[in-house]
Amino acid sequence: MATILDSALGTAVLTALSAGRAYTTVQLGVNLVRPVFDTTPTLRCEGRAVHVGRTTATAEARIVGPADGKLYAHGTATCAVFPLPDAA
Repeated sequence: MATILDSALGTAVLTALSAGRAYTTVQLGVNLVRPVFDTTPTLRCEGRAVHVGRTTATAEARIVGPADGKLYAHGTATCAVFPLPDAA
């Protein structure tokens, strides 16, 4: 679940960056709320950028059951934002 959250968090930040900018996760916080078993239905992960600045960005994401909206996990990330070397 941490990997899924990290992917959604980073993608949320990436979609808000201008061309020639990149990011890397520097802090990841994950809260597991409900267990996931092999019988758990398919889940949905939703992420959104909260702040995207010149050097840092933050995002939050949630893993939910699409049918019932139950929360399985949520997380936050802080990312470092930097120019791509070839874009300078």
